Amino acid sequence: QVSLVESGGGLVQAGGSLRLTCTASRRTVNSYAMGWFRQAPGKEREFVAIIDWSGDKTAYGDSVKGRFTLSRDKPGTTVYLQMNGLKPEDTGLYYCAANSGPISTRTGLPDVNEASFGYWGQGTQVTVSS
Repeated sequence: QVSLVESGGGLVQAGGSLRLTCTASRRTVNSYAMGWFRQAPGKEREFVAIIDWSGDKTAYGDSVKGRFTLSRDKPGTTVYLQMNGLKPEDTGLYYCAANSGPISTRTGLPDVNEASFGYWGQGTQVTVSS
């Protein structure tokens, strides 16, 4: 069993930055893709970003492209979500997740549907004030 622990959330003004960290309990995840989702009150959980096992390939949700950057350390057990240019609509509970599913030969990444992620953290709250 793998546990994921997120940290780095908080309250920030619009235009500000935060860096979220997700650390896995086992090195098993260094062969998994890792991703972030977020959920605002009253809304469905939304895909934010994913990174492959090597750290070389990433993909982002349309609403965060150009503002958020996902990276992972060399052991592969920690991922970092750098969030710049934050907007009030970025407010939500941010979840880290791990994906051991098959890799697309076209994208080099697994499916980003929620169901493809087998391990989830408890979430860290991000609040962006206007």
